[in-house]
Amino acid sequence: MRPLTEEETRVMFEKIAKYIGENLQLLVDRPDGTYCFRLHNDRMYYVSENILKLGANISGDKLVLLGTCFGKFTKIHKFHLHITALDYLAPYAKYKSTQDCRKVDLMAIVVFHLADIGEYVCHEETLT
Repeated sequence: MRPLTEEETRVMFEKIAKYIGENLQLLVDRPDGTYCFRLHNDRMYYVSENILKLGANISGDKLVLLGTCFGKFTKIHKFHLHITALDYLAPYAKYKSTQDCRKVDLMAIVVFHLADIGEYVCHEETLT
């Protein structure tokens, strides 16, 4: 695992900023510790510094992954987010509110967090 280059960091932050805007800083400086982004086999991982220190003891060829996969860099250096990043981006999203979806224009495109349906069914008994 290696740190991202300046170009990779810029491309990745621009992509994430489209979804969470200025809340990008809250993703890195969290109250439960400091988190960072690392690259391994063209995939970008989001990992806490504590776990990163533990993972430094494993050689690169034996390491499969460390942390949560946020996305992948393509061969032409574009960044694509993975679905595994959704749980981390959703709390900071600019346009994830259901109330906002009810107020939008009829021609607007709305994307729902489909995992909510599964979460609702799993936690249906505890909902009030």
